Amino acid sequence: MRISKRVLWLGAVCAGLWNSPVMATIQREKLEIIGPDTLGIAAVADENAEIPTMPDVEEIGLTPAIPEELLRERFAKLEKSIPLTYHKSSHEFVEYFIYKKTNFTISMMEKMPLYFPLFEKTLQKYGLPTELKYLSMIESGLNPTALSRVRAGGLWQFMPATGREFGLYQDSYIDERFEPVKATEAACKYLKQLYNIFGDWELALASYNTGPGNVKRAMRRSHGTTFWGIYNALPKETRSYVPQYVAMNYMMNYGNDHGVYAQNPEYQIPNDTIHINGYINLATFCQQSGIDFAELNKLNPQLTKTMLPEQTRDFVLKVPSVKYTYLVSNRSVIMDSCTRRYIPAGAVLAGLDKSNGAFPYAYVNGDEDSDEFAANTKVVSKKSSHTVKRGETLQSISRKYRVQVAELKRWNRIRRNSLQRGQRLVVYKDVKVTVRPMLIASGKVEKEHVKTDTTAETTLAVNEETEETDSDEQEVAAVAKIKQKKSSHTVRRGETLESISRKYDVEIAELRKWNNIRRSAIQSGQKLIVYKEVKEVVPVTLVASAKTQQAQKEEQRRSRHIKMRYHTVQQGDTLWNISQRYGLPIDYLKRANKIRGNEIKPGMKLIVSS
Repeated sequence: MRISKRVLWLGAVCAGLWNSPVMATIQREKLEIIGPDTLGIAAVADENAEIPTMPDVEEIGLTPAIPEELLRERFAKLEKSIPLTYHKSSHEFVEYFIYKKTNFTISMMEKMPLYFPLFEKTLQKYGLPTELKYLSMIESGLNPTALSRVRAGGLWQFMPATGREFGLYQDSYIDERFEPVKATEAACKYLKQLYNIFGDWELALASYNTGPGNVKRAMRRSHGTTFWGIYNALPKETRSYVPQYVAMNYMMNYGNDHGVYAQNPEYQIPNDTIHINGYINLATFCQQSGIDFAELNKLNPQLTKTMLPEQTRDFVLKVPSVKYTYLVSNRSVIMDSCTRRYIPAGAVLAGLDKSNGAFPYAYVNGDEDSDEFAANTKVVSKKSSHTVKRGETLQSISRKYRVQVAELKRWNRIRRNSLQRGQRLVVYKDVKVTVRPMLIASGKVEKEHVKTDTTAETTLAVNEETEETDSDEQEVAAVAKIKQKKSSHTVRRGETLESISRKYDVEIAELRKWNNIRRSAIQSGQKLIVYKEVKEVVPVTLVASAKTQQAQKEEQRRSRHIKMRYHTVQQGDTLWNISQRYGLPIDYLKRANKIRGNEIKPGMKLIVSS
């Protein structure tokens, strides 16, 4: 009897479930699949904004405002390389962007001119469909500094580890996930990799959102081979990802037909670039140059703080073009104020590092008449080896040595990502080497600087006297002279022309010229000729008179070895940037390279020898 009652009760429950409205449950599930990583961030383009929630089923209604036939027809017209499959969820998102999130849709239309030229150019460069440009709208709402609750950041929402894997540098001051150009390059590489894995763009888009592992797991569980075949096995957030992309593609092309228009389109701020080497206070820089800090931050979204540290090298800072002329005219005053470091009194630097030719990154803030000189530091690459341990990967090793995965692969000629336990890897680390200035005794009142080469300064220290004399008294001192010394290098296994040039601090072109090498390939055991520059201290006689000193300087200038140096023009370089980088006047650069106007093109080789 008890058993029969239980059977009847169970049957009644099943009948009730069978007669319940299934459509409402499906609709509610579809409408709750917007996650905070996509539309929540995009809707307001701000990481601190409240995450919007999808409306209830009754608000949208079972009868759509836009005819299904119209959407099917327009989806077919828009479809190119990526399928735009009609689905009820895509239909719902179209209406959602039209009626519920009109301001967000307008914002996306206004930002299109700001980023789409960059997206289209980069996508064409990698041979990818140009309609992938709409994906960033779903990812970040075209906000380059968007940051999700799981710490994915930038226009393309890279996780920190994934960003490092694709060459996006990150530290406490710079995060290249927020830099539009480099982040777009990395996104194109990642999307191309995902398409090569699945061979289907809808699956590639889904894996961009949830990861290729989750997509493969859903394919195994559902035995499906397409996005819609594995739709129910995917995470809720990923189910809405492709429909959102389809709806956004539609809105950017047919939004005007539904009364949605861009009101204030945004365009790229015209800008020039300067190279920063070392410490700089960006807030002071903006204050002194009259640049709006918000505008500077918009041009350089990868900057996470208001300063750059002392170890900064060759950072390209974008500045508004309207302030560029004022910056050039007053660069000494501006850069002195924003690159000044508060060094304890009495500490004097022997010289400023001008090897990169950019603005000074250290400032002497002590007693100018001090007899003590501090040491100058130089960053050099030091070769070391690493033995692969169990569980280590290229990513973990690159993080350990703070290098890029691509560099590890190039140094060790590795094509794949797999490593074997016990494998020895070559690693180049940047280390600071202390270069002591040459101190030369003299009995003269005034200080004199004798340059020995183009990258460092030799300081002449003097003992001060209370009275100056105009007599032609002779003094004995020493001058450093550079000579070339011939040596040989035997090529070891794994070495390349690039690693050998770094070891001896010479150019690859010089190595090829000295050894008559046409190609980059070299063999183990091959002997290469290398010329090294050595300094010799030669005693000279110094005369106190002004005329004799001038003649001596001219003689030293003639006897100094001149090494031809070249600079290959990069995208964004200008004559002023290059002149500041190598410490040369613009007129000299024009004269040495026979340039008539101010225009230079990427790829040009310019003589930068002083």
